[in-house]
Amino acid sequence: MKNLNQMMKQAQEMQTRMAEMQTRLESVAIEGVSGAGMVKVTLNGKGDMRGVAIDPKLFDPAEREMLEDLIVAAHNDAKSRIEDHMQQEMSNLTGGLKLPPGLKLPF
Repeated sequence: MKNLNQMMKQAQEMQTRMAEMQTRLESVAIEGVSGAGMVKVTLNGKGDMRGVAIDPKLFDPAEREMLEDLIVAAHNDAKSRIEDHMQQEMSNLTGGLKLPPGLKLPF
């Protein structure tokens, strides 16, 4: 019975640390770039877009489609960086415990 109580206590501690991590992720700003830095997209750690910066040279109406593509590329870059950041946070949270493939936290 002692092991079960210990496991429950560890699960509660993990849940508390997960909640703290999610709160920290809201304040993280991760930037994605494309077009050699001409387009920058900033997302928070939860993937919410916080800002877009576009080099004025791209404001040519004839280049509208390229600009749209660059915004998408910058967003995807930022999203990828968030995933890397999340993996690092989760590794820190779980103490390097390897999770089974396909299992993603937070649930």
